[in-house]
Amino acid sequence: MRSPAQNCGPKITAARPFLLPLLLMSISACLGMDISGSNYINALNGTTVKIPCIFTSCYKIDVTHFNMNWTYQESLNGTEQKFMTYSRKKGMVPLHSERFRERVLFAGNLDKNDLSFTLSDVQLEDEGIYNCYVKNPPDRISGHGRIQLNVVTKLPPPRDSTIAVAIGASVGGALALLILSMVIVKCLCRYQKQELISEEKMEEEGKV
Repeated sequence: MRSPAQNCGPKITAARPFLLPLLLMSISACLGMDISGSNYINALNGTTVKIPCIFTSCYKIDVTHFNMNWTYQESLNGTEQKFMTYSRKKGMVPLHSERFRERVLFAGNLDKNDLSFTLSDVQLEDEGIYNCYVKNPPDRISGHGRIQLNVVTKLPPPRDSTIAVAIGASVGGALALLILSMVIVKCLCRYQKQELISEEKMEEEGKV
């Protein structure tokens, strides 16, 4: 007679092939972080714009190891200028910058992994690349988000949807008529076929 331990052995070994892929997927998913946000933003000159940076991580923020920086550069090859950083005591703190001065304000929520900020009174000189760098140990890979800000003097005029609606309605109507005509033709053909079969049957019965 087998012992209870021996009876349980096959069940454990059979479950391993199913548990191993799930375990590997959970481990690989927590090796790094992902940053979501818009890659391109258009802002009207003189207005206030919000530049987003939201990261996802398998670990909660540990204030003793968490690190975050916002930098600005005029182009990809330009020098990065740090204008906001994370402080253990004060949280997200704007740094003194001749370019932005007092126009930068943290508008995110650390509890929700939101590191967004707002830039007020947008100027043409503010156009460029804004980098969001995040380190959240024990995540092994650091996060990096890049947002291109384009400053415009006027917004493009809204598109007139009347023409599009009219074209869509006409195309839809034409398709509906086409489908209806196909159905009618198919029904007529089927009806004629049935009449032909009935006539042939009547002729055969008459001959008999």
